[in-house]
Amino acid sequence: MKQKKIGNQIVIYQAKSGALELRADAEQDTFWLTQQQVAQIFNVQKAAISKHVKNIFASGELEEHSTISKMETVQKEGGRTIKRSVEHYNLDLVLSVGYRVNSKQATYFRKWATKTLRQYIVGGYAINKQRIAKNYEQFLEAVATVKQILPPGATIDTESVLELVNLFTDTWFSLDAYDKGMFVTKGVTKKRVALTAEKLEKSLTELRTALIEKGEAAEHFGLVRDVGSVSGIVGNVMQSFGGKDVYETAEGKAAHLLYFMVKNHPFVDGNKRSGAYSFVWFLRQANILDVFKLTPPALTALTLLVAESNPKDKEKVVGLVTALITKKV
Repeated sequence: MKQKKIGNQIVIYQAKSGALELRADAEQDTFWLTQQQVAQIFNVQKAAISKHVKNIFASGELEEHSTISKMETVQKEGGRTIKRSVEHYNLDLVLSVGYRVNSKQATYFRKWATKTLRQYIVGGYAINKQRIAKNYEQFLEAVATVKQILPPGATIDTESVLELVNLFTDTWFSLDAYDKGMFVTKGVTKKRVALTAEKLEKSLTELRTALIEKGEAAEHFGLVRDVGSVSGIVGNVMQSFGGKDVYETAEGKAAHLLYFMVKNHPFVDGNKRSGAYSFVWFLRQANILDVFKLTPPALTALTLLVAESNPKDKEKVVGLVTALITKKV
């Protein structure tokens, strides 16, 4: 399909594979396309797009107020310059339409999208080989940076390294910044979160029971190594001095909770799984869990990074985790 220029910034077209190739300035948060442009992408009439959009909203799949925006466009009509307010669809709505439209181009798109989704589900990640080829040196540098964080002999596999590279995309840091322990943020959420050893231990017991019942863990999974080990970790995370919390933000507390649960080995078995679970549990309690960024494969890779890290780099690793889970404001 031919490329379609949108303003002076975005180019969108459908590749032979069915993929929607979208290009924009780095400042763009999403892509807004007119109904006519969406119709051109999938090679159907505007009326078909209208019908599918109406059904998408009626089914509750997406909400109109968050996926449609009216923007002013300038057109030449009979030698005159006319300004009109035109509805634009965001990327979520474009993709939903692509799964409903009946056309050859839409079929190509669905085959590509299904293949990509399968890669995420089965392989845990998906790689855009074309983009890597164009930015190969930068990609290798990113992988090398992740590996340099790990001590010699670390056992993180290639898939986990790739997952970390993907996770770091929005908050990437230089190796120099890591070496110096310098990060953009130490967390921003300062609201108080009720974390007690009793609550966490109860939740971990429920996890243990569920995993054993499903045959996904042995009987010794989640058994406390020493009485009071979990409460000691919670006490460290929630400690205060002079009436102020030592770890002031929810992100900082969550990062330390993950680190202590994984590195202190409070359980006979299952420290990494229990640590990851506690980490997500706390993020939910603080209402700062980003499920789109912290996917199960990403969480696994991040937990492995903590587990394999050198204890002398504790502050750097905790700072890194804090930076990764801090939302931009």
